[in-house]
Amino acid sequence: MPTDAPPHPARREPPASKLLSYRPRDSNGTVQIEFHDQGAGPVICILPSLARSGRDYDVVAKLLCEAGFRVLRPEPRGVGRSRGPMENLDMHDFAADVAAVLDHEHTGPVVIVGHAWGSQPARALAADRPDLVRGIVMAAASAGKLPPGSTEKPYSRLRDAIDGAGDPSLSQAERLACLRKAFFAPGHDPSVWLDGWFPAAHEAQGRARENTPIDDYFSGGKTAPILDLQAEHDAVVIPNVMQPLLGERRVTVRVIRDAGHAMAPEQPQAMSAAIAEFARGL
Repeated sequence: MPTDAPPHPARREPPASKLLSYRPRDSNGTVQIEFHDQGAGPVICILPSLARSGRDYDVVAKLLCEAGFRVLRPEPRGVGRSRGPMENLDMHDFAADVAAVLDHEHTGPVVIVGHAWGSQPARALAADRPDLVRGIVMAAASAGKLPPGSTEKPYSRLRDAIDGAGDPSLSQAERLACLRKAFFAPGHDPSVWLDGWFPAAHEAQGRARENTPIDDYFSGGKTAPILDLQAEHDAVVIPNVMQPLLGERRVTVRVIRDAGHAMAPEQPQAMSAAIAEFARGL
């Protein structure tokens, strides 16, 4: 059973929310990004998993603020009040949205946390704007490459369950089965993720991954230290890919016990403590 999470954590009152409008380079459209801003101190920026909101990290953000950090959570296009073109996007577009928030807030280099899908725009940001990133946390995040000899396709594990979890055309029982299979460790309540899915974001984010060569973002640039924060019972991620490919000097591996791919609703204290320790060490 979870060691530090309530059995059915409810959403808390929303943190301070801001809106930023900007015009991306080489675009005729305007993008509006909603972002949550709380706390004071060195900045940690959290990017959510596929088709989900930064609100998933309300408890994690609160704990990080109590530990002396300022936490920013930009919502991807199609989530909350974030709006913008949704066709033909790639990871560089999603990374540019995050960069616009950080530039607007004059943060300087931050620790960027990417949970699951969020690790992809997080690493794209580090590759495209190394001036904005001093460290990367990959939380329950697939690397995008495979160990030598593997015959799997990157990002392919439990694809049907991942997609089904937020599919409104499925019954609640079917969706709970998908959540239990792909996202939650044994003994944890998957119903906490029945809501909070954004189908338009799901479509755009999935296509952005397909539209972006993996070598554009895999290594997160050349120098930023990486914390590969793995979940003990993650059924989606192929573990221990980053460190062998990028080296022990750059990649540190930590395992969150009694957690699955969802991680944040299961073990928020352990997740926030690992992020804070990594950030303090930079």
